[in-house]
Amino acid sequence: MKITVYSTPTCPFCKQVKAFLDSRNVSYTDIDVSADQAKAQEMIEKSSQMGVPVTEIDGELVIGFDKKKIEELLDKAK
Repeated sequence: MKITVYSTPTCPFCKQVKAFLDSRNVSYTDIDVSADQAKAQEMIEKSSQMGVPVTEIDGELVIGFDKKKIEELLDKAK
């Protein structure tokens, strides 16, 4: 399972996504789009979103902190 969280350090919903993944003992790559313009552009191209968080789980995108959808994708990826 490959998980990427596009986030910024000051975003409260980003913190919620990462805390939720941590509580499930799921490893993920955290990309700070405020510090990496190339990755910010990658996120926008993938999601058509400028806002964070954008979480990618095995190629599927979750916009914002949608706990139910994240749980469904984690269960599906097991």
